[in-house]
Amino acid sequence: MESTLTVDELAARAGVTVRTIRFYGTRGLLPPPVLGPRRVGHYGREHLARLALIEELQRQGMTLAAIERYLGQLPPDLSARELAIQRAVVASWAPEATETVTHGELERRAGRALGEEETERLAAMGVVRREGERYGVDTGLLRLGVELLDVPLSHETILAARTTLTEYSRAAAHELSRLLRDAVAERDARDVRSLSAHMQPLVVQALLTTFQRSLREELREWMDGDAHE
Repeated sequence: MESTLTVDELAARAGVTVRTIRFYGTRGLLPPPVLGPRRVGHYGREHLARLALIEELQRQGMTLAAIERYLGQLPPDLSARELAIQRAVVASWAPEATETVTHGELERRAGRALGEEETERLAAMGVVRREGERYGVDTGLLRLGVELLDVPLSHETILAARTTLTEYSRAAAHELSRLLRDAVAERDARDVRSLSAHMQPLVVQALLTTFQRSLREELREWMDGDAHE
């Protein structure tokens, strides 16, 4: 993917300092930038997605050494989309988290300016809610919501897609919970909690992978159908 961000632009988008980016680079947490004219480094979406994953791992309380080990186990050439899936799995480990921030802090975390229209779209998606002069922010959904601002789909289509995903994910979660509950019905409560904590990231990874493959097949059939018409 084309590299388009300078180190200053990457830092602003990710909500970190240039010094942090350079430090991550020396520790091998970020791949080196593509060098352009006059040896100016340029960064791409993969760097931004990797920074988002690092941020999520830090939110889970992982030390820098633990993050290095985690990232070291991943293939080095993961795309921005694949890194986003990894971040989604990590985020699933944590309970829902909402923070109250100012508009300036919201923009800093979003990595971009947010006008009235963009803020209203984020509110409609359930990412933020107005609280007087401040905003309650679902920190787990913020980056996804910001990315959806640039998707060339109507507001109504995005909301309909969100409703569909919510309904089917709840149905899948309900059925999976029933299956697991029946499987461990005779076990001690402590064993059940331990199994639940262990299974949650595995189940989320399985759901994401299965959905991604199913969506790819649906899109392929759709595109093939259009090509034959």
